[in-house]
Amino acid sequence: MKNHELLIEKYQAYGKTLAPSIIKLRRHFHRNPEVGHKEFQTTSKLKNELSKLGLQIFDGHAPTGLWAQLDTGKPGPVVAVRSDIDALPIEETSGLPYASKIKGFSHACGHDVHMAVLVGTAKILSKFCDDLRGKVKFLCQPAEEVPPGGANELIAAGVLKNPKVDAIVALHDDPTLPVGHIGIRDGVTMAAVFDFDIVVIGCTGHAALPHKAIDAIAIASHIITGLQQVVSRMVDPIDSVAISFGTIKGGTIRNGVAGEVYIEGTARSLSPSMTKKLPMIIKKAAVNIGRGLGAKVKFIPIAGYPLFESDARVNRFITDSYHRAYPKGKVHIVEKVLGAEDFASYLEIVPGAMFRLGVKNSAIGADKPWHHSSFTVDENAIEVGFVTMAATVTNLLYGWKGGKS
Repeated sequence: MKNHELLIEKYQAYGKTLAPSIIKLRRHFHRNPEVGHKEFQTTSKLKNELSKLGLQIFDGHAPTGLWAQLDTGKPGPVVAVRSDIDALPIEETSGLPYASKIKGFSHACGHDVHMAVLVGTAKILSKFCDDLRGKVKFLCQPAEEVPPGGANELIAAGVLKNPKVDAIVALHDDPTLPVGHIGIRDGVTMAAVFDFDIVVIGCTGHAALPHKAIDAIAIASHIITGLQQVVSRMVDPIDSVAISFGTIKGGTIRNGVAGEVYIEGTARSLSPSMTKKLPMIIKKAAVNIGRGLGAKVKFIPIAGYPLFESDARVNRFITDSYHRAYPKGKVHIVEKVLGAEDFASYLEIVPGAMFRLGVKNSAIGADKPWHHSSFTVDENAIEVGFVTMAATVTNLLYGWKGGKS
């Protein structure tokens, strides 16, 4: 057994000592949720925790978010660990003693767990720094839930450069996997997302004289229905595509013909080729339907997340590290989903992967889906998360050869 592999046994022992304080930290984040671009206290708390470890802190590039760097002083790869830090505008109804104290906001997607795991990982690697080589960057990223996502902000600020990051890893809690288990998937894992607005411009008039107006509501309904045909008749059935509309606003009075309607939509795809073509297909269909019925249509691209593709080699490091720490543990191959994650933005530049951390325990109600108002986790998963992450980073520091798979 190699020397760095022996470290994992030490990580496990130290992890058990560390777990209570990391769980306490998670509960602090859970009580004090902040939504995207407003994570001021969250950023301050993370900076304080990471500064205690003597890490070099990089902040001030944006109002929220930061990264910290551990330098072993020895040559080797640069590995990044990323956590998202934002909460959701969802009222918590869990009834937990440490439930959100901020009305209307909660960590209903488990980013509090992600932050706790990152700090736990940083504490383990800092304690055993003399046994490591290379550098580790700890990314505390804002606004994952707010398209186009805060990943682009950190990338623009230089988080992947100086020194250049060779590989990046992250995790996401998963309420469908039992606590203690993890999940991975090679290649395409989550969808590319393209958000857009459509403005239908008609002509107002009296409801009794519709022929003298151009009914924007009626035309908008044709556009919405017609765009469903994009999926059924303009997309290869083998490709996974979904187009949905979340809001529609128009009209001012019951007996008037609306002159303008605003539609907010989102499109998702798991196909690399369709991801590129979908925006133009949607725009062309919407504009032509509107024109054919006498209206002008404005198509407004909003934002999107790229296709999420995990590097198979990084996944091998994750699974090997997990099995060394937890020989009796189980690794699941998770299904592709049409959900999205802005971690994909890093993966367009740097080889990396995200593993799922099982947090399910139905006996304590830890089985609600993401974004549920009573979402919670089995906190025993947190130790599994930071021990697995620390082991993965260590093995990457000693075994990563670089390049794209």
